[in-house]
Amino acid sequence: MLATIDLRSQPLGARDLRAALPRAEYDVEAALTAVQPICDEVHDRGAAALYDFAERFDGVRPTSLRVPQDVLEAAVEALDPDVRAALEVSIDRARTVHAAQRRSETTTQVVPGGVVTERWVPVERVGLYVPGGRAVYPSSVVMNVVPAQLAEVGSVAVASPPQKENVGVFAGYPHPTILAACALLGVDEVWSMGGAQAVAGFAHGFVDEGEGGECQPVSLVTGPGNVYVAAAKRLLKGLIGIDAEAGPTEIAILADAGADPEYVAADLISQAEHDPLAGSVLVTDSTELADAVAAVVERRAAATKHSERVAEALGGRQSAIVLVDDLDAGLRVVDAYAAEHLEVITDDAAAVAARVRNAGAIFVGPWSPVSLGDYAAGSNHVLPTGGSAAHSSGLSVQSFLKGIHVVEYTREALADVGPHVLALADAEDLPAHGEAVSARTTGEGQR
Repeated sequence: MLATIDLRSQPLGARDLRAALPRAEYDVEAALTAVQPICDEVHDRGAAALYDFAERFDGVRPTSLRVPQDVLEAAVEALDPDVRAALEVSIDRARTVHAAQRRSETTTQVVPGGVVTERWVPVERVGLYVPGGRAVYPSSVVMNVVPAQLAEVGSVAVASPPQKENVGVFAGYPHPTILAACALLGVDEVWSMGGAQAVAGFAHGFVDEGEGGECQPVSLVTGPGNVYVAAAKRLLKGLIGIDAEAGPTEIAILADAGADPEYVAADLISQAEHDPLAGSVLVTDSTELADAVAAVVERRAAATKHSERVAEALGGRQSAIVLVDDLDAGLRVVDAYAAEHLEVITDDAAAVAARVRNAGAIFVGPWSPVSLGDYAAGSNHVLPTGGSAAHSSGLSVQSFLKGIHVVEYTREALADVGPHVLALADAEDLPAHGEAVSARTTGEGQR
């Protein structure tokens, strides 16, 4: 089921590794062709287009685009007590971790009379997207809402697609577990819209002439989704800020001969059940472990609930067992892969993990599976995919803050540095820049 890529005694330069390592085919650029007219229609027709697209893509026409408060309350009342307790633990732990992330204002005296302050200001309004395709993701509500709230964003709205299977009071609305998670977090602005049209709705804003009311445009859209959501984010970036163009989920596991093959196989399968394009990669210097994991994967994959989806993901070009000469080589491989989720299950795993440079999140040792991070570690599970962990971070409080430099100089401090400003303005052939300083320091208005 899992292919083997043997990199032993092979060159491990960046170009070689990029060519050799498994990765899903995920063409956001191609999806732009499909997404452009959808976003244009939402811009032109507003709520009417959102109703039509829900009926077309989700198979149900929403009762209203905005979910009424009594429906949110009904979702909490209907929530399974065990699920509610789990969500409350997840919320509490996420708040504990994210509360420590916000940066404080810093003021630097550059010279006497010359001060630069860096302020961190939350964006005014965010749209948080929660997918609703093959699975239901109330955990993604937690992961998006908690850091936005702790950043003190002024206005938070959530969008999730309506579910055609819903009945009774929930008919025409997102999954009730999603609605309950929103209510538990105190979010009362929830919209029944999914896919690219949801991103466009947040970007442009709209007025629902029915009971929905008005959705004001947002400054930032965050949250994972399918390739069409990613394409809409790319198309509308600039009009809105985005967290990332999330691709298929992925796990890499760096393991040595001491790792338990049952744990490793279970974790590879856990990511594979997300999506047929999900990537599951084992990097090891032990052929014995590789063989044992391959055998356990075959057994476990056949027995798991979503066995067909898992088999497709594990058999795809994006999943493999990668053999390396030693752990040093393994570290070069996982850094080149830059996994969304990286598990390190080796001797002295903490020391090995400390050497990793590229990963969305690192899970250290046999008792820290990715599933823990998905739900209840306190960390955020909205993470960079497709190798973008080499340059990007996961969602955090910082994702919702803007740094603003505030510059305040006295006349004397400006006069002191003025000649340097004039010299650089001359060098760049921008004399008016220099004159803006000399007008203040000489009173002549020009040099």
